This record gives sequence, C-alpha cells and structure tokens, in this order.
Amino acid sequence: MKLLLTALTAVSLAFLPVQAAKEVFAHLIVGNVPEFTLSDWEDDIRLAQASKIDGFVLNIAAQDPSNAASLDLAFHAANNLKFTLFFSFDYLAQGAWPPDRVIALLQKHAPNPSYFKPDGTRPFVSTFEGPASAADWPAIKAATNAFFIPDWSSIPARDAVSRAGGVADGLFSFGAWPDGARNMTTDGDKAFQAALAPQKKAYMMPVAPWFFTNLPGFGGKNWLWRGDELWDLRWRQVAEVQPDFVEILTWNDYGESHYVGPVREKELGLFSSAGAPVNYARGMSHDGWRRFLPFYIGVYKTGAVPERVGEEGVMAYYRTAPAPACPGGGTTGNNGDFGQAEVKPEELVEDSVFYAALLDTDKGVTVTVSIGGKALPGGFNRVPAAGAGTPGVYTGSVPFGGHTGDVVVTVSRDGKMIATAEGGKGISAKCENNVQNWNAVAV
Repeated sequence: MKLLLTALTAVSLAFLPVQAAKEVFAHLIVGNVPEFTLSDWEDDIRLAQASKIDGFVLNIAAQDPSNAASLDLAFHAANNLKFTLFFSFDYLAQGAWPPDRVIALLQKHAPNPSYFKPDGTRPFVSTFEGPASAADWPAIKAATNAFFIPDWSSIPARDAVSRAGGVADGLFSFGAWPDGARNMTTDGDKAFQAALAPQKKAYMMPVAPWFFTNLPGFGGKNWLWRGDELWDLRWRQVAEVQPDFVEILTWNDYGESHYVGPVREKELGLFSSAGAPVNYARGMSHDGWRRFLPFYIGVYKTGAVPERVGEEGVMAYYRTAPAPACPGGGTTGNNGDFGQAEVKPEELVEDSVFYAALLDTDKGVTVTVSIGGKALPGGFNRVPAAGAGTPGVYTGSVPFGGHTGDVVVTVSRDGKMIATAEGGKGISAKCENNVQNWNAVAV
C-alpha cells in the first residue's frame, strides 16, 4: 500500500505552462571552480546523479574572467554524462548583466543537449536578484525564447509577478532559512504560490541545510541563520507544498556554509581573498546531507512514500565546538539588513548532535550517540507524516553534555546494528585562530 502525501500534485502541474515539472536542481557557484578540470566536473556530476539531483544551476557573475572556460567544460561534462544545466545570472556579485551578453551566452550554450528545456524547446533561465533590470528581459526572451524563472526575492512576490509587464514565467525564492530561533515554515512558499496561481505561473522552491558566513572582505558578511533540524524539515515541506521545481542551496557555496557537494581544496580560495578569520569549510564535510536525497526526491516526485525505503541508514550533523568554547568572531544571529532582529548566534543553534534515520519502521529501534567514547541514549522527536511505525525519516538530537571527541551515531533494531554515522571532525573545546566556527559537519 502506498502512503499518499498530498492531492496537490495535479493542481501544481496544472499551473505549470510547460510539459516537464518536478525537477530538482542544485545551485553551483561557477566562480568557485576556475581550477576545475573536465574530470572534476564529471566527478561532481556523478555525485549529484547518485543523489538523484537532475541538474546544476550555474550561477555566473557578470565580470568573472573564468566564466568562458568553466562553462565550456561544464557543458562538455554534462553532455558526456547526460546531465542537465541551466544559467542563473548573478546581478549582485559583480553588478548587472548587459542584456547582449545574456543573449550571447544563451545562444551559444542553450543548443547543448544538456541545457534544460522544460518543454523540450525553451531554455530555462534564472537569476540571483536583478529586479531593477527586469525591463531587459522582454528583449532577452524575444531573442532566446527563454523560460524565465528569476529570483527577485528582494521585492514582494506579488510585485515580482507583475514586474516588466509580467515578463517572468514563474519565480524562484531564495528564502530558505528561518528568521530567529523558530523552525522554518511554508508561509513564504505559500505566498509565492498565491501570487503566481492567478496567472498559472511556476514556482521553484528553495531547500538548504545550513547558513553561516564570516567573510569581512565581502562587505563584512558575518551572520548565522538557524540550521538545526532544517534539512529534513524542509524536505517534508517540499512534499507538502509540491512546487513545480526545487533548487537546493547549494552545491558549492562554501562561503555561506550551505554546500552539499564535496569540499575540494582548489575551491576554497575565497577564504583568503575575503580575509576570513578561519577557513570554516576545510575539513567540514557536508556529504551526510546527500545521504537521503534519493528518498526525499522520490517522495517529492511521486507524491507518495514507498512501502519499503530500500537501504535503511543514518546520518548526523553537528557543530564542532560548544558555543561558549571560543569568541564568537563578531558573528550575529540573523541579519539586520534583512529587517531581522539581531541576536547572539548561540540563541539560534543548540550544542547538540542532530541525526536522521531512514527506516522501514521505528519498532524495536534504539539510537546511541557516542561523543569521545561516552555513550548517550537518543530517541526520535519527529516521525514520518503517516506516524510512528511507518516507513520514512525519523529525526532526533542529543546535547553535547560537556563531552568532546569523535562522534558516532548508531541505530539498532532489537539489538542488531542497522547503520552508523561517523568519520567527521570531532567536537573540541579548542577553536582554530581562537574564533568560533559556526559551520556544521554532516556525516
């Protein structure tokens, strides 16, 4: 028996004026990969494919000299591996894009078989911000036949829908993080859908696992948003909202700590160029956040939970130092520039090991969290939507409790081990350069 999650799928598809829908993409910062070889691109694509990600969203800044070579390699690799790519033109990092250059890049790369065309014809195009340049897009669309889903999150969704005569074919929201210590809700997503529904335009929903940045050279960027429980909760919300598309934020934005791709030393140059007090991504794997993506994406696309989850497993994430262990580095919780009340970062995140287990059932299941060899009993505080005893993801957490050392999370059923999550950087009361690293490890 299938456990149906929602009847909204058909409604969502009815709003989408294209044939294809319910694709999942990961946002990739092209400016972080100028040293990538073809092999590097292919390695990342294979990892994404193993996670059932449909494609990469290529974020490109207007003045980045590495764009041309990187894009050629990206499309070469994607064509080889039958993977999907599309552009997100960044209007903030290095200024607005001249429309003739947008047109030229689309005319060059959109004919690739790997360029995403949701109806088989129109190339999908997005942005990072840029509502002030909305008037450029009627001409760009006329020249390229683009299917245009911008991120204009800096203005209300109802205004973005009507900007430049309603030039957008849908909208993408960058609102993937909660305000303050509360958990994320779907209020923002529903506001976007409500604004788009009268014109039957598409919505692309954001999903992110974490956020922390401390890059003084990039305009003094230095704040934290709550990431505790965010990843699993957000995928549950995707299943509820049933957007037309999903964009994971991000594959490789190490500077904002929300990467789900591998950490490669050749991609970490921004920590030096931006004067970061500590390289808070080095040694901080987020691979664990990819662990259940095939399950989450499958539930989103089918609208149902399977009777059996396949391979049962566990993942865990945690910060690597207790909040009081080191100076906070001037980091704020929240960002006043977004109209948020700034608080101490330790008010937003807990000194806890968080874990998620993908199980056919929780009957007979126990969880043990070991920190430095000290075994601490765990449990589940969130169960699948259909209730305890049903297949899906079960989550919980255990406080550090003053313990330091390596972290191992073990899930067993009736005394027999199902899986462990381990191998990440351990918890320590000592901090590099005497500054707190508010990033997390995910194993």
